[in-house]
Amino acid sequence: MRVLVQRSLTSSVTVNGQITGQINKGLVLFVSFTTSDSLKNIDYMIKKILHLRIFEDENNIMNKSVLDVQGSILSISQFTLYADARKGNRPSYAKALNSIEAEKLYKIFNDKLREYITVETGVFKADMLVNIQNDGPVTIWLESEN
Repeated sequence: MRVLVQRSLTSSVTVNGQITGQINKGLVLFVSFTTSDSLKNIDYMIKKILHLRIFEDENNIMNKSVLDVQGSILSISQFTLYADARKGNRPSYAKALNSIEAEKLYKIFNDKLREYITVETGVFKADMLVNIQNDGPVTIWLESEN
């Protein structure tokens, strides 16, 4: 499982001209699954994301989590995180989990996150327009244990 995390001041996702998810201060997550992923990977990643200390404290040191700052999460499915462009110019997506299984894991991931924090989402497999006001900018690449 791979998640690209961006600290955000405000962000939204639009599908077919309609906003499907919108947050103020918080995290934008681009989420992708591979063939070996399981619920164990999801649990690990949720814990990591919720406790990742990338928000400033009173001394301007990144020492607070999204939970500490009472932020929200905008979760976007993005199978292209498993793109492999080492050969040629057309990326291969062979390592990305098939869409049926990935959608199931993505739903579980978001539902489990919602047990702790407000989560907005895009639409799985849709053509999405994502607007991010990346704060910092702060962008962190996370990969779950296998």
